[in-house]
Amino acid sequence: MNDRFPRGRTAVVGAATFGMGEAPGFDSMDLAVHASLKALRAANLKPQDVDGLFVCLPQDFLSGLSMSEYLGIQPRVTDNNRTGGSAFLTHMLWAALALEAGQCDVALIAYGSNQRTGAGKLVSAQKQPYFEAMYKPQMPVSAYALAASRHMHEFGTTPEQLAQVAVSARAWAAKNPEAFIREPLSVQDVLSARRVADPLGVRDCCLVTDGAAAIVMTRADRARDHATTPVHLLGAAAATTHCAISAMPDLTVTAAAQSGARAFAQSGYTPRDMDVVELYDAFTINTLLFLEDLGFCPKGEGGRFVEDGRIAPGGTLPVNTNGGGLSCVHPGMYGLFTVVEAVEQLMGTAGERQVRDARLALAHGNGGTLSSQATVILGREETL
Repeated sequence: MNDRFPRGRTAVVGAATFGMGEAPGFDSMDLAVHASLKALRAANLKPQDVDGLFVCLPQDFLSGLSMSEYLGIQPRVTDNNRTGGSAFLTHMLWAALALEAGQCDVALIAYGSNQRTGAGKLVSAQKQPYFEAMYKPQMPVSAYALAASRHMHEFGTTPEQLAQVAVSARAWAAKNPEAFIREPLSVQDVLSARRVADPLGVRDCCLVTDGAAAIVMTRADRARDHATTPVHLLGAAAATTHCAISAMPDLTVTAAAQSGARAFAQSGYTPRDMDVVELYDAFTINTLLFLEDLGFCPKGEGGRFVEDGRIAPGGTLPVNTNGGGLSCVHPGMYGLFTVVEAVEQLMGTAGERQVRDARLALAHGNGGTLSSQATVILGREETL
């Protein structure tokens, strides 16, 4: 198969978040619209300039229609693709293709959720198959605990290594004024926290927050009109292996091995070239699995890879520099927030957490129970 992706011919020219943590009084659509308006303002654009709308809201399965109405626009292209937290990175892929084909000129990708103030708990909309439901799992955490248990059994991964993921994320969150939790966290804090689904404790699990994110994409030939530092899309790919965790071919290997390899091939770069890595860390095991499957370390070495602060501030590989879903924000689906953080790092607007001389970034989304994976490679103009 030959991926004919329009490498570098589209770019992100605006990115924003809104309502991070708690946003009482806003519903999911309100939050998504506010983030969208911020992203459009950053790109010196107005809602009426948007002719491609890509959105996926938790309670609204027709959100492409209802958000168009809310914004007062009539886009030529709408997409409501729902693959869970990976959806928004697949939206980037299709937005790039639509822009390149001339189907639209300005693409807006948006998400918002009031999960914390609206529901107050992590909610899974995925229907459980009978042969899973009969055991009464607490989804989605039970599925990820299953993957963590298998990784520990097969490769000797330890609870301390999983805890290092949470500790590193918290260290980055401490540098991010928007992060929901910024207090210090130790390995012992993670290990002694209340168990949720063995071997995962509450500090191994993502936050439940409100929040919204949005990005604006256009063709590269007009990107300079809207951003001082456009962030070009160099590669984008998605892959799916299953829906139910009981049907996952191998609990220690995700479809990121496929999406990552294709995105890197499109970009012309390798994992060694990445300056910043933003991964969907709904649970600590995610980070280990994705570091392995995306090629940053060999399979089974993820636990050892994250030891000694390697992915924390000051480490050799900056991972989840906003604090991730574990410490920054996780309003139901976290995927688009990985992109916003990658864009801010490459635009040089990340403040205290800014990675020096960041030129290339990877953002990765996960949907379902390790079911759908999507990877994008982003770069500054000099990386074209």
